[in-house]
Amino acid sequence: MTVAMMGEQIQPRLAFWSDAEPLECVSRLPEAPDVVTFTFQAPSGALFSYKPGQFVTLELPVTGGPLYRTYTISSSPSRPTSLTITVKAQSASLGTRWMLDNLVPGMRLKATGPGGKFSYSDFPAAKSLFISAGSGTTPMMSMTTHMYDAGRDPDIIYINCARRPSEIIFRDRLEHMASRITGIEIAWVVEETDRYRPWTGYRGQFNQLILGLTAPDYLEREVFCCGPEPFMRAVREALAGLGFNMERYHQESFHAPLLEANAIPEDVTPDESSLAEVEFAVSGKTVKIAQTETLLAAARTAGALIPSGCTFGVCGTCKVRKTEGQVHMVHNGGITDDDIEAGYVLACCSHPIGRVSIDA
Repeated sequence: MTVAMMGEQIQPRLAFWSDAEPLECVSRLPEAPDVVTFTFQAPSGALFSYKPGQFVTLELPVTGGPLYRTYTISSSPSRPTSLTITVKAQSASLGTRWMLDNLVPGMRLKATGPGGKFSYSDFPAAKSLFISAGSGTTPMMSMTTHMYDAGRDPDIIYINCARRPSEIIFRDRLEHMASRITGIEIAWVVEETDRYRPWTGYRGQFNQLILGLTAPDYLEREVFCCGPEPFMRAVREALAGLGFNMERYHQESFHAPLLEANAIPEDVTPDESSLAEVEFAVSGKTVKIAQTETLLAAARTAGALIPSGCTFGVCGTCKVRKTEGQVHMVHNGGITDDDIEAGYVLACCSHPIGRVSIDA
């Protein structure tokens, strides 16, 4: 806080959160079965700045050591005093299940970010089509809220698919926004209905027919898609089969990416029969591994700590600085060209060639 001269009112100093400061959980809100929205604030009172659709990586203190998980921010930067993350626990969830069972107001978590390039602000267009399934609705919620808060009528068609109506996330909030302005059209698609509750919306799985019924002008729209990989594949195939310009299609996923993403360079490839030597400068440890193993695998062998999240080059959690040697890295958007030029690599998708030294 700063105090102005001559008795003027005390004015807060504008500051923005950085991941050097933990996030403090201030509330939790059930959204649907096994789905909870957690609201965080910065203990210092700092504001949050990010692009709608970006994500953060949380360090979760699970039994056996910290676990790193990446979650899309479901709130909008137009409401900067807090940040929300909406998570859905699957049957095999470890980190998300820990959050649902243990994370309560007052607890603080380390976080890194924000990161990611899945935002309508990076692909401006007059018309947007948001297609999601399950918790893939979270970046769409952030982007829709950001457009709504701008005070102008956007042009959004919002398609969300769920197993049944009771599992639709953000239904009430989205319908409220759509009731206040004319620029948000919503279509819910469910596979089955809830017992004893009538359903008058669409039923089935996403296909070309549902696309034509819900968004007849889809050829004119910028498309953003998020959900399980089989769902996104169905969306891609539906659009491509109808002649959509796939350069206007964007997707976000923390599942295994498409094989063609960031094709393997021809100049350097790992040799399964050759060994590489990896030095961890900070911990003072050195290990020898096959070139087909990753730096992250080498770190675990050596007992060196490198945080990791998605493990396939999307989230950027495992970014480390390489000070010596050469690696073969096939990432999927989790690191920028500027970072690479500065010597950084993603440990989860970098294979050492010869001798390599990293700051870890």
